[in-house]
Amino acid sequence: MLLGTYVNPGNQAFSEIADEDYVDKTSLIGLINKTIGRKNKLTCISRPRRFGKSYAAKMLTAYYDCTCDSHALFDHRNISRTKEYLTYLNQYYVIYLDISGFVSGVKEENGSLKDVPVIIKKAIWKDLAEAGFLAHEDDSLNDFLIRCTCQPEGKSFIFIIDEWDSMIREAKDDAAAQEAYLNLLRGWFKNSNFTPKVVAAAYMTGILPIKKDGSQSAISDFTEYSMINPGDYAKFTGFSEKEVKRICRRNKKSFEMVRFWYDGYELSSSLSVYNPYSVMNAMKAGECQSFWGKTSAAEGLTDYIQMDFDGLQETIANLIAGSEVEVHTDGFQNDLQRFGSKDDILTLLIHLGYLTYDSEHKTVHIPNEEVRREFRNFLVNDDVGKHWTQLMERSNKVLKDTLSGHAEDVAKALEEIRAEQYAPQYYNNEQSLRAVIKYAYLSAIGKYVKVEEMPSGKGIADVVFVPTTYSKLPALVVELKWDKTAGGAIEQIKAKHYTAALKAFAGNILLCGISYNSKTGKHSCAIQRA
Repeated sequence: MLLGTYVNPGNQAFSEIADEDYVDKTSLIGLINKTIGRKNKLTCISRPRRFGKSYAAKMLTAYYDCTCDSHALFDHRNISRTKEYLTYLNQYYVIYLDISGFVSGVKEENGSLKDVPVIIKKAIWKDLAEAGFLAHEDDSLNDFLIRCTCQPEGKSFIFIIDEWDSMIREAKDDAAAQEAYLNLLRGWFKNSNFTPKVVAAAYMTGILPIKKDGSQSAISDFTEYSMINPGDYAKFTGFSEKEVKRICRRNKKSFEMVRFWYDGYELSSSLSVYNPYSVMNAMKAGECQSFWGKTSAAEGLTDYIQMDFDGLQETIANLIAGSEVEVHTDGFQNDLQRFGSKDDILTLLIHLGYLTYDSEHKTVHIPNEEVRREFRNFLVNDDVGKHWTQLMERSNKVLKDTLSGHAEDVAKALEEIRAEQYAPQYYNNEQSLRAVIKYAYLSAIGKYVKVEEMPSGKGIADVVFVPTTYSKLPALVVELKWDKTAGGAIEQIKAKHYTAALKAFAGNILLCGISYNSKTGKHSCAIQRA
């Protein structure tokens, strides 16, 4: 049988990326092997752009395609150590589709997106015919595929569909085009006369989970794994810490710097992954910077957070200030046009990679420095709103005044921030004061790593700002007091040796005591060098 473009494309695409820098993710194949021919044989993986979805799709194609010999690509990989390795290696017909390519082609020709399903069908039919399969005159594509599997040498098909949701996203305002596309998928994967006979397994990737019809999935037989519910696929979502340490050693780069920039996508209580695209680009460039934000992966952030939902922009400000925010993800319809609440926007930002989700506490936060910079760009955008610019300008001044020892100016700024309702409604304890501190030192993000309640010396320091490794700024230890003096806060820092964990910054540490007097309603501040 001949190699095709969409039917049995061979292993060349994976061969080109499986070089010495390839991080071995072939154990993912073992998970798919366990689904072949079973009730749960339909798998949909959603994760942000530039998180390795296409790499995985090309890997699976090379492994299953019966028209090539992929022993040389896999015999030394992790998958070769499983007992099912040889059972499934190069044993199936494969249909590999990158839906974004079909969508782009139609748009370049100024065609209608409603035509995409027809174009896909014609492309598959052409490959089958050129490979020597014979169809009857009145066959539909599904009839043709059934006929292929029933021939003496026939095999069932593994469907691998990359960027499956490209149509849903690009045709977000075209319900007819979306429905035509979904009907194509239903005809393959929710068809009792077709699916059991032809489909050995299916693996779809996308940014969004499968679109909902009301409260149900539009293609209900798929098992879905997302950034919110990654299941067994969590460790294949990005690079693990162990993998990144190995990459850094090989390239002689600082692991701590890479972790600061690209870690932070929390997929379970024990697993946090790195953005693989950015890690590898940092190795090539020789420095850490925002690579992901310079691609089409980082699109539409400002549009989404400017949507007029009650409290959304205040919530975004809390996130930028370093807070974790509660979110309810169940209402999101998995598309880009039906937003009913602030929670829907936050859920979308999880799927797009702007936020990471803590499944235990049902909260979100900004994962790392790379993404944090995207949010900071939002803050300084003049179109976003004057109050954001004012907040950042004031925060820049607070940080400058702190570093210069201008304690009275810092206290005055805290009064202003409190008055502008950036503090909680009930301002009655140190936690309330901590909320004001987040906004006061918003501009420290990027220059410092903020650590709250850091164990050090004989106790726990309230807030510690640790300079990034490329910064020459002093470390900053902040102690908060309610109805006590700012000077007393300084003395506590000294008495309990809160600077003990900052030995690397000896001689370049500032102590800052901040207090609030509930009787007078005034803040005070004291600043000293350690």
